[in-house]
Amino acid sequence: MTLEWRHSLEDIDWEELSRLYQAAPLGNKQPGGLKLVFSNSMFKCFVYDDGRLVGAGRAVADGLDCSYICDVAVHPTHQGTGLGKQLVSRLMDLSKGHRKIILYAVAGKEPFYEKFGFRRMKTAMAVFENQAQAAERGLIE
Repeated sequence: MTLEWRHSLEDIDWEELSRLYQAAPLGNKQPGGLKLVFSNSMFKCFVYDDGRLVGAGRAVADGLDCSYICDVAVHPTHQGTGLGKQLVSRLMDLSKGHRKIILYAVAGKEPFYEKFGFRRMKTAMAVFENQAQAAERGLIE
């Protein structure tokens, strides 16, 4: 398996990226919305295997204080191969120099991120567009 890593938005098929998030499964993210959020992210990673998108992730960063890693997705055919670790490691390397690196994990996946040194924050808070759904998913109390 020879993986090709890309860090630019050039030639991204937003429909294919949307299908990756559905397959991962990380929700129904629309192509236009993905284009917007990836365009507004300082760091992005796209991983291809034989021309097929199999992994992606991004970090919203300000260049000094905070980098927020999010939307890390690996296609089911490549889960368990270490690709998720590589994606997070790459985004962390790109984020070096920031005072803090934050991420938002799917409930139950916290042990995976703890291996990278992430720890629960005692003061993190959020307002969600759909508070009831966020509570149902175990994201907020």
